[in-house]
This record gives sequence, structure tokens and C-alpha cells, in this order.
Amino acid sequence: MAILKQFLKEYSLFASIAAFVLIGHFEHLLTESTLGNLVGLGVLFAVIIYAAMSVSHHAEMLAEKFGEPYGTLILTMSAVIVEIVIIVIMMMHANNPVLARDTIYSAIMLDINGLLGLAAIIGGLKYGEQPYNVDSTNSYLSMLLVAIGIAMVLPEFIDPAHHQQFMLFNVVVFLLLYTIFTRVQLKSHRYFFEYNQSESCPEGERCEAPHHEINAWYHAFNLVVSIVVIGVLSELLSVFMGNTLETFGLPLAIGAVGVAVISAAPELITAVRAAVDNRMQTVINIALGASLATVLLTIPAVIVVAYFMGLELNLSLTPVQTMLISLTLLVSMVNFNDGETNVLEGFLHVILFIVFAFLLFV
Repeated sequence: MAILKQFLKEYSLFASIAAFVLIGHFEHLLTESTLGNLVGLGVLFAVIIYAAMSVSHHAEMLAEKFGEPYGTLILTMSAVIVEIVIIVIMMMHANNPVLARDTIYSAIMLDINGLLGLAAIIGGLKYGEQPYNVDSTNSYLSMLLVAIGIAMVLPEFIDPAHHQQFMLFNVVVFLLLYTIFTRVQLKSHRYFFEYNQSESCPEGERCEAPHHEINAWYHAFNLVVSIVVIGVLSELLSVFMGNTLETFGLPLAIGAVGVAVISAAPELITAVRAAVDNRMQTVINIALGASLATVLLTIPAVIVVAYFMGLELNLSLTPVQTMLISLTLLVSMVNFNDGETNVLEGFLHVILFIVFAFLLFV
């Protein structure tokens, strides 16, 4: 009975069902006019973000239940699954060969420069400096350098006749890399991704212990349901987004950014809360862990889908994208090598995110 009462408070689920029924019923009517497309796009985007907040909530509950680094792993995996679902649906509708590349690139920019930069500014303004385990940033950044270099830079130097074989080879390599990294993160070197929070608790205050009474099955079920709902709504969203971009002559990369924003919404909410609570290690695990999971899991997923569905796929970064992502990783290696974040470091990453946003229209 208590669970039923709790379930009735899942307002995002009921809002999503209502939006699906209403928008689905009036889809043809709405797509006939510019205003209708804007209304459909706005409503669906807002409801999907609301559902993403539900994903964030349930992932946070599971994080409190199981502790770090399992908590952030659950959150990043949830976000990546949402991203994969949306990309695959939009690939099938738009048949855009660079959609996956632009979405992955946008997600990395959003996670490292937007999310991590904003969290460092918020935490820096409140605490001055926020400590974290430097071993975690070193591990994440080295993996990101290898993964991005192999999948999104190296193909530019390979004979186009061998691109498909190379991409299929990458599927095996990336799944192997992610399996090994996850084992290191959860087993042999788990302490790399943890920080002794008692050292950073304000004097006289008590840090909260994990809530072991949390019903993991309930939150896991709702987490899965929320992801499924986002996938269903995304199929409708792809129609309205495609029509709107075409009507206003906007670049298709805007759609990729929209996908990245939706998938990163749960992470952004959780990261900001963690920064306010002086838990920078959680922010690091979310931002860099999500970027790594995006590359190592989304790329194999879209390669497999494109191969079996006969879709054209281009993962090679443009020169501008290569320059900006290289600058992001270089600044990250300089900033995150001392075990503490501050406002200046956060500000530098936010500036890079602003440049990224500006270049979308250039």
C-alpha cells in the first residue's frame, strides 16, 4: 500500500503518458503548421526533461543505497542508455550520417565544459576549493584520449574503403576497454574513484551515511520505466525537431545538442546538488564518467545499428570539432592534476562551452 501511494506521486510518468496520448493524437494536425511544430517540440522537450529529472531522482536513490562508485555508474549508464535510444530513433527518421558524431561531441562538451565547469564555479563560490581524488581524473582523461582518438580522429587518416571494417573492429575494442575499465573502477582500483568525505565535511557537521533502507527494486523499476518513456516520446520529438530545424533553416547540429541536453539532464541536476554539498568527487565521476561511457558505449551501439539497418555513418570529427575537443582535454589535464577545483578552473571550462555553443551557428 505504501509503495502504491509512493508510485502515485510519480507525476513525471503520468505527465509523459498524457503528453504521448495528446501529441500522438494531434500529431498530423500539429505538423501542418509552424506554430504547431513549435508547440509539439516545446511540450515534448519539456516533458522529456521532466522525465529525465525522474531518472536523476531514482538514480540518486540507488546511489545512496549502494554508495560510490556504483551510484554514479548507475546514473551515467542511465544517461547513456537514454542517449543511445534517442540517437537510434533519430537516425532512423532523419537518416543523417553525422547525427551520432555531433551528438557524442556535444555530450562531451556538455559534460566536461558545461556540467563540470558549472559545478566547479558553484562549489568554488561556496567553499573556495573542493577536493577530489586525482587518480580518478588521470584515469578518466587517459581513457578519453585513447577512445576519442581511435574512434573519432584516426578514421580521418584511414582509407575510406576500410572504414566499415575499422568501425566493426572498434566495437570489439571499445567493449573490451569498457569492460576492463569498469572492473578496475569497481574492483581492483575502486579507491581511485572514491574520496574520504569525512576529510571535507565542515567542522562540527556530520556527513550523511548511505540510506540502506531505500527500496532498490522500486527505484530500479521506475528508473527503467522512465528511460522507456523517454525513448517513446523521443520518437515523436524527432518528427517535430526535424520539421522545426528545416523550417527555420537551422543547422542539424542543433538537434544533436538537443539530444545531448536531454541525456545529460539527470547528470546535470545530480552534479549541481553534489557541488553544493561539497562532493566534487561525485561531480568528477559523473562528468568524466559520462563522457567516457558516451564514447565507449554509444559508438559501438550506433555502429551496430547502422551496420544492420544499412544506414550511413560518419564518426570523424571536423577540424573545428577536433581543435575544440583537443583544447578541452588539454585544459582538463592541466586543471585536474592537483586534486582540487576552484572558480577559475570552472570558469575556463564554461568559456569553452560558450565557444562551442557559438560555433554551432558559424
